[in-house]
Amino acid sequence: MSFLNAKAPECDKLHCPQDVEMSLIPRSVDLGGFNVSRVLPCAEKRMVGPFVFWDQFGRSEFLKGQGVDVRPHPHIGLATLTYLFDGSLVHRDNLGSHQVIMPGDVNLMVAGCGIAHSERTSVDVRQHPHVLFGLQIWLALPHAKEEMVPSFAHYPRNELKKDEADGAQIHVVAGNFHGLGSNVETVSDAMLVDVQLKEGASVVFSKEYEERAVHLVSGEIQLYGKTYSTPQMLVLKPNHDVTIQADTDAKIILLGGAALDGPRHVWWNFVSSSKDRIEQAKQDWLAGRFAKIPGDEDEYIPLPE
Repeated sequence: MSFLNAKAPECDKLHCPQDVEMSLIPRSVDLGGFNVSRVLPCAEKRMVGPFVFWDQFGRSEFLKGQGVDVRPHPHIGLATLTYLFDGSLVHRDNLGSHQVIMPGDVNLMVAGCGIAHSERTSVDVRQHPHVLFGLQIWLALPHAKEEMVPSFAHYPRNELKKDEADGAQIHVVAGNFHGLGSNVETVSDAMLVDVQLKEGASVVFSKEYEERAVHLVSGEIQLYGKTYSTPQMLVLKPNHDVTIQADTDAKIILLGGAALDGPRHVWWNFVSSSKDRIEQAKQDWLAGRFAKIPGDEDEYIPLPE
């Protein structure tokens, strides 16, 4: 999706217990019935591992005839990962990809040296009331891979590794977790796990990843005797295993990975280690040098002024 002008997230460092570095409270914007809550980036925490952008959209309800229309727009220097909890979206890009994503599926688009894409609600879905709820995530690419050839891959839900034990349902979206390795091939060193916990159940988030966070989607969880409720992301300190217990039925996303190999600049939909490269991407979009998207050639999002 395109970078939307949401308010900056709020950060709390003063009331965090052991092994919790900070709590990030997202700030939301209502885009005409389409609610988006942004957690990353914020002033106090620009990224967690390779995760440089984290939006939760919805849960939004649409009337018949309504839907999402994220018009064609460009990206460089990143990979977008789309993961839905409810609803569906149609992805198109200028590589010729045309893919419907459903709950539990993964769309992974590597922008590399440059790609354009759109995401819309299908005509069929607009024929009746519907909902949309999920995550749009950007992962910065390693410095040596920022200009790689763009690509797109779709992974159906039934191909993801999963486990269920002691009141915890675990879906490994990316990386490795508790011995389960995902088949989603991220260019960056990244881990992303969808965990559903029954009340009283717990899960251990091991210290193996250099940077880690817990994104709370629904319910209430407890860390070191302190209860947290939605919406927020808890950034964890390194070098210690952390046990997360559910005070109610809860849904959480565990994320982590190695620290990036240097700072990244983020402007609109562009991520790069070079400000000059971002300036070049601006000019390329203005000049129409990104290829058109088959099946979605008539509209586009203008470069912000």
